[in-house]
Amino acid sequence: FGFGHSQPEAELKFGPNIAEWPPIPALADNLLMQVASVLRDPVTTTDELIPSGETSSYRSNPMKLASFALSRRDPDYVPRALDTQALETARQASSLPAQVQEALEKLGQGSLAPAAFQIGSVIFANKPGDGSAREQAASCQRVLGGCANLCYEFATKRYRSNCVNWGMLPFTLAEGTDFPGHPGDFLYVPQVREKVTRGDEEFPALLLTDSGTHALTLYLKNTTAEERELLLTGCLMNHYAAQNAAENRR
Repeated sequence: FGFGHSQPEAELKFGPNIAEWPPIPALADNLLMQVASVLRDPVTTTDELIPSGETSSYRSNPMKLASFALSRRDPDYVPRALDTQALETARQASSLPAQVQEALEKLGQGSLAPAAFQIGSVIFANKPGDGSAREQAASCQRVLGGCANLCYEFATKRYRSNCVNWGMLPFTLAEGTDFPGHPGDFLYVPQVREKVTRGDEEFPALLLTDSGTHALTLYLKNTTAEERELLLTGCLMNHYAAQNAAENRR
């Protein structure tokens, strides 16, 4: 009976377990990430990143589903990621927490203005993404404020693609490079937006740990122009929204 009798003014009613996606930010000029989890197993599966089974009933509730991320492998991951997300919320309000200001000063970036960078979380794993191609393994990290994955190699091309589709930088380290980071450490990547735009493959970075500051080279290899666009806009949804807005202005 509704065909031909649309009511565009009527408000859409969500079911009790259906929620909107939270806003996903575009990539900032500089990136300050806090390590949320360090997984040194030979391989990390997508089922470890987001368990299957009963959690699938929350697939229409992004934040609820994300609360199960890494629950079987690192139960403290979600609280850590949320703590980092709170730092980003404070930065957006131009109120840098003392923890962030102290980290910037130790990294030699004490004069960096709040508007000049973005705070997010990062997961380090030796080789993540083995198993199924469920995009929730990436989307759950993203809605918790995840900005990147760091590894030596991605287990599957599909998981790497899902990270890109959700605007998370798929950084790699050269084989044999030690990653001395631990949860809570800060990883600073300067000029990240400019370098992604140019298609650079090497990203100098600084890792701040209890033992001091460590220089690292992160790699972002073989990205296509389309992938770089998704990383810059923040995610595939943002990309489509920008396309629709451009078409509506014509």
